[in-house]
Amino acid sequence: MPTYTDPPGMPDDERMTPAEFQTVREYLGLSGPWLASYLGVSYKTIQHWQSGRFPVPDGVRLTLEELEERTAQFVDAVARSVNTRDEPGDAVVETYRSDEEYRAAHPDAEFPASWHRMVVARVAQQVPALSIVYAVREAARA
Repeated sequence: MPTYTDPPGMPDDERMTPAEFQTVREYLGLSGPWLASYLGVSYKTIQHWQSGRFPVPDGVRLTLEELEERTAQFVDAVARSVNTRDEPGDAVVETYRSDEEYRAAHPDAEFPASWHRMVVARVAQQVPALSIVYAVREAARA
């Protein structure tokens, strides 16, 4: 289990607040249990950080900033793909109802389906008249 510690002499005004932590987690479409697993901490620790019972370690802040950057890059890539592939007003992007559906379609996916839906919502902000649909299940296609 990783240990997240602050560098020596870290000023308190650079520390991520409990509200920032929860807001970023939710903005990324990540549940508390999923983030706990990703960070290698207990869900109770996530709850303590969000409530302010324990300070959010700087290493966690840095990890969340990295997740934000990776997510933004993915959003931009999907938006560019939709924009170059479709005519305006004809853009369609698929998302997934559940983690199981998402993993079936993308076995190497690191994030949960809720993250993918958040990505699609952000793409919709960049692509006019984007149509969002659920991916068709293989059983339904047969």
